[in-house]
Amino acid sequence: MQVKIYFDNRPLFLCDEITDEINQYIHHDDAIFIDEFSSPAINSIIHEMRSPKIHAGVLYHNNLKKLQNAFWRKFTIIQAAGGLVKNEEGELLFIFRRGKWDLPKGKLDKGETLEQCAVREVEEETGVKNIKLKKNLTVTYHTYNENGKHCLKESHWFNMSTRGEQSLVPQQEEQITQLQWVTENKIAGLLKNTYPSIIDVLIAGGYY
Repeated sequence: MQVKIYFDNRPLFLCDEITDEINQYIHHDDAIFIDEFSSPAINSIIHEMRSPKIHAGVLYHNNLKKLQNAFWRKFTIIQAAGGLVKNEEGELLFIFRRGKWDLPKGKLDKGETLEQCAVREVEEETGVKNIKLKKNLTVTYHTYNENGKHCLKESHWFNMSTRGEQSLVPQQEEQITQLQWVTENKIAGLLKNTYPSIIDVLIAGGYY
């Protein structure tokens, strides 16, 4: 099993086995591999992953849950939720935020469930109504710094559908400047300018 965490666009794999996917990264000259479980080892790989010279990282231990718990303690954990929204024509809803094509999501409010958060954030960021929440799709992870804190965002993604005519309204205070329904045959064009975690969501949904 594995957990993939993005440092910018660079993946760090926490794993308890070396899969074919991970093995490809290990043999890169600009990748880092550590199979020691200790606080200094975790600190070291976090430090290395913050360097733009590092392409990818692998942190191996035979107890993934124990490794993940130790890694999580190095960060402030931020939970978020969002959706992969499909309309009656089979089109998917994308947002354009901060110069990248993205999917609607946002932080969990106190007292909310992840499902409630996902629906609320999609409604707020896009104006879409009549959302039907479907299955849990995947979870993505990425790190960032905020006000001096090292944060790890845990984003829970859901399949969603909507019916009827929609009036799309981009949430400008979240720096969303465009909203677009995209047919499956045009998704690849958008993904030339997106985040790798969004590609992971689309792979989980069977669209890439």
